[in-house]
Formats: sequence, C-alpha cells, structure tokens
Amino acid sequence: MAPPLRRSTMNKKAQLGVFAVYVIAGIGALIGAALLLVSLWRPGTFAELRGAATDVAAPVGEVGARARTGSQGVLEAISGFYRAGSRNAALQREVKLARVKLAEAEALKQENRRLKSVLGLASRGQKPVAVARLIGSTSASARRFAYISAGSGDGVRPGMPVTSPMGLVGRVLETGSRSSRVLLLTDSESMVPVRRAQGDAVAFAEGRADGSLRLRLINLGINPIEPGDVFVTSGAGGIFQPGMAVAVATQITRDGAIAQLLSNPAATDFVMIEPIWQQQAVRSLNAPPRVPAEIVDDETSAEAPVTAPAGATAPATSDQPASGQTAAEDE
Repeated sequence: MAPPLRRSTMNKKAQLGVFAVYVIAGIGALIGAALLLVSLWRPGTFAELRGAATDVAAPVGEVGARARTGSQGVLEAISGFYRAGSRNAALQREVKLARVKLAEAEALKQENRRLKSVLGLASRGQKPVAVARLIGSTSASARRFAYISAGSGDGVRPGMPVTSPMGLVGRVLETGSRSSRVLLLTDSESMVPVRRAQGDAVAFAEGRADGSLRLRLINLGINPIEPGDVFVTSGAGGIFQPGMAVAVATQITRDGAIAQLLSNPAATDFVMIEPIWQQQAVRSLNAPPRVPAEIVDDETSAEAPVTAPAGATAPATSDQPASGQTAAEDE
C-alpha cells in the first residue's frame, strides 16, 4: 500500500500568499468603491487631498516641463544650425533681387519725371470726370478695346479721353450705367492727331492692332522724325487736350515712323476719364450742315405766291382780261 501524499511547507506558504493577495485586492476594491460613493455623494470631500497631491506632483511636473523645453530648444538650435546655410543663401538672393527692383523703380521714377517735365503732363490742370479701374482688355483680338469701371452714372460720355499717368490710353466708345468700353490707341480704327514734343512735325497716329502705332506725316517730303522722338496730342479736332503723351518713335518709315505706345494698358491699373477739350467744336463738327439764313429767305420768297394788298385789283394777264374790260363787255 502506497503511503499518502503530503504537501510540503513551501506549498502552504504559496497558498497563504495567494490568499493574502486576494484578500488585499478585495479590501482595495471595497475601499475604492467606498471612495467612489463618497465622491459621488459629496464631491468636495477629497478636494483638499487632490490639492495636496497636485502640490506634491507640481515640482516633478516643472522639472519635466523644463527638460522638455530645453530639449526642444536644443533640437531647434541644431536644426537651425543645419538650415542656416540654405536660409543665408536664400536671403542673399532676396537682397540681390530687391536691389535690382529698387534700381528699376528708381529708373522708372526718373524717366517718368523726365517725361512729365518734357511733355508738361503735370501742369495740365484739367479736372477729370472720374477715376476708374481698368478691368479688362482684348489683347488677342484684331480689335483693341478695354473696359473700365465707370459709366454714365459717373458722368462718363462717349468720346471722352481716357488717360493714365504715362499718357493717353484711348477714348470712350460706349457707356453703360457702371462700366464703359474704351477704344484703345492701338485699335485699327483709332486715329489721333499728334505732333512731335520738340518740333513742328505734325502727323496722325494710327493703330496697328499689334500693340504699336503708325505715325503718318501730314506734310510729305523730308522725314524729320528720328528714333526716340516723343509725340503728344496736337489738339486738332477738339477731342484731346494738347500735350498728352502718346508714343515714342522706334522705327523710321518712308512717310513717318513706327512708334511704341507710352501708356501700356496691360501695365495700367487705374485710369482717368477727362472731359472733351473743346466740346463746342466737336458739336459743330458732328452737327449736320446748316443752310445759311439768307439763302433760306431767298428761296422762301421765290416760292411763296404774291398776295395783293386789300382793295387792289390783280393785274390782268394775256389769258385773262382785266375786271374793268369784262364789266364793259357785259354792259
């Protein structure tokens, strides 16, 4: 017969340890449930304990925050050190580009001042009808039109000149209530009387529909135009005020020159609509021909029948006897 199995002392200690763990876990669960019930019943009971715990953990949190901030600063310093070269090169390129743009702006400023002093653009002294934004233009079409954000409601009327700080842009062709269509100088139907700014060469500036103008001299013969000559409006016709900058000659032809427009609509944001220079002259040119009053009076007197005065006897004709002869024959 086999002897009965006996448990060692180690097995008993293990069993006691497991039992103790279960007992402690049960007690902890009961304590947690009790604390939960107390916090639900009276939420402010453990406020002081939570505050004390926060105070105890605050120094540890500060140390962690400082370590985190310091590590971020070190990482940023390291990354900035590696990126400093590329940023420095980019800044140098920007500085060079800014210097070039500044030189170009200064050159344009001086050129604009020179042109204004030569052409007298700053001393025209004519109050514009309206100032509008150039909102669009036809650059790909054979016809050259532009559209501005001012119309009849702003006082704009057809025929009014449209100018920019660089010179003449065109004239108003059609008007709406809040917008208008402008016939540009480069349109094939545009023709403006011009003259050389320094000299007596008079010509017509015709649009070529390719962004340039053709200058045709009125007096043919020796061509006095030279490349670089600036042309302004002459004032003939009464629409455009004399002295508005129009174009600069670039290529000499047999009867004039090919000129480049000074006021490029593509590079213009705002324009001024100015009144017609001599409205009375324009009205007289557009008015239908009138017959002189003397001719009208002569024709009226010739066509009107002759009326005899009261009590007078109409003269007898060869076909009709006089009234006295008829009375004698009746007697």
